[in-house]
Amino acid sequence: MLCCVCKEKEATVHLTQIVGDKMQKVDLCKLCAEKKGVNDPTGFSLADLLLGLGASQEMEQASGGADLKCPHCGFTQADFKKTGRLGCGACYEVFGEGLESLLKSMHKGTRHVGKTPAARQKSRVARQKLEALQQQLSKAIETEDFERAAELRDELKRLQGRSGQTTNA
Repeated sequence: MLCCVCKEKEATVHLTQIVGDKMQKVDLCKLCAEKKGVNDPTGFSLADLLLGLGASQEMEQASGGADLKCPHCGFTQADFKKTGRLGCGACYEVFGEGLESLLKSMHKGTRHVGKTPAARQKSRVARQKLEALQQQLSKAIETEDFERAAELRDELKRLQGRSGQTTNA
């Protein structure tokens, strides 16, 4: 089983937290466990472990303090700190400011773009480049910039020859 933090090394430290009737498990390699200071399981919250030590305090400061409470489900900052999760969809708006900085530190951005296989991504990029060139060609023809249009046409043919696509230009 791989470490939940670095996702590279074999997990040797296995933590389980039970809150109410819900159980959460975290598996860490020795190095990540040491970095997170996991030598006393009572000395940290699961949210801090998953999101980085001090994450719940950062979120608390950014979103306006510990008194903030979701009007829909009643979820509080303390609940987030204990569980590492939010209570409902409305929590994302209530705690939004604090979550943004956490998400930026955890991921590449705050917008989910999903995963794409490498071959499909390469194909998508090539298709987008062809479409952009076709638009530029149309504009060059409209503005009667025939020299530029010829260059674009040649570039389109070269790229289409590589990808095996055809065009109506």
